[in-house]
Amino acid sequence: MTAGSQESAQYSAEVPPDLHGKRLDAAAARLFPAYSRARLQDWIEQGLLTRNGLAAGRTRDLVCGGDRLLLRPRMPEAGTAPAQEIALDLAYHDAALAIINKPPGLIVHPGAGAPDGTLQNALLYRFPQTAGLPRAGLVHRLDKDTSGLLLVALTLPAYTRLAAAMAARRIKREYDALVNGAVVSGATVDAPVGRDPHNRLRMAVVEGGRRAVTHYRVQERFRFHTLLRVRLETGRTHQIRVHMASLRHPVVGDAVYGGQVVRGTGMEAGLRAALRAFPRQALHARELTLAHPEDGRELHFSAEPPADMQALLQLLRADVRESGIGNGESKKRPSR
Repeated sequence: MTAGSQESAQYSAEVPPDLHGKRLDAAAARLFPAYSRARLQDWIEQGLLTRNGLAAGRTRDLVCGGDRLLLRPRMPEAGTAPAQEIALDLAYHDAALAIINKPPGLIVHPGAGAPDGTLQNALLYRFPQTAGLPRAGLVHRLDKDTSGLLLVALTLPAYTRLAAAMAARRIKREYDALVNGAVVSGATVDAPVGRDPHNRLRMAVVEGGRRAVTHYRVQERFRFHTLLRVRLETGRTHQIRVHMASLRHPVVGDAVYGGQVVRGTGMEAGLRAALRAFPRQALHARELTLAHPEDGRELHFSAEPPADMQALLQLLRADVRESGIGNGESKKRPSR
C-alpha cells in the first residue's frame, strides 16, 4: 500500500488471491482497514475508488485476484465536537501516535447523553490534527468504565498502518480483570459475540455472532475472587466482560453482566460493602505492544491500575491474610 500526504492522500493495493470473487466493497474493507465499509461504499459510488484505472462504479461488482485498487479518500469536514481543555495522562507521544492512559468514567466519543467532555474532545484540544482523521485517530476503544491504555494515531498514514496492524492482530493488548469466583487455571475462550437477542443493550455469546477469542491466565487468587491477566486476540464490543460472564466468572462491579452480585460465605462485612460499592467493572488495559507505524521499532507500554482498583485489591489481599489461608499470603503467579 502506498500513501500520499494527508491532504491529498491516495492508497493503492493489489487484490490477493484469497479475495478473488469477493464483492468490491468487502475487498476494499479488507485492503483499506482504516475506513469503515459504509464509508468505502460511499466513496465507490462517488468514483473515489478506481479498479485497474477505471471508476469502480458499483459496490456489488466482483473483484479478481491481481486487480489494482486505488483509493482517494475524501474525509468529511471536522465534526461539531468542540475541542476542550481536559487533562490527558499521556504515556507517550511523538509526531505519529500517542498513548493515552484513560481514567475510568471518561467516555471515548461524544454521543447521546454525552455531547462533550469526552476523550475525543480532549484529543481535539491537545492534538488538533485528529479532527481530520477517522474516529479522531482512535485505533481502538475502551468502555467508559474501563481504564487503561489507548492507542491514538496522529496522522492519516499512521492511522492506516495501525488500523491494518490491529486488524491483522499484530498489536498486543493485555488487561487486568478481577472476576468473581475461583478460576482454576488459564484457558482460551473462542466463542462468537453478537447483540443479545433478548436485550439489545447487551452483547452475548450467540450463534452467528462475530468470532471472538480471549486468552486468560491466573495472576492472583483470593478467597472468593481471582485476578486474571487477559489477552485479546480479537476486539469485539464488551468481549472480555461477555466471555467472563459466559464462564460464570463475571468481572467484579459489572452491572450489565452480573458482576455486582457479591457472594462468599464468611466474607468480612467491610470487604462485602466495598465490593457492593465498587462503581464500575474492575477491568484495566495494562499492556500495549506494537510496531511503530513509521520505523517499525517495537514499542511496549504498561500502566498500573488506577487507585480504586488498587484499593480493592489491597482489601482482598488483607482478607486472605486475616483468614489464615495460604500462610497469610494470597496465591500469586508471576506476570509474563
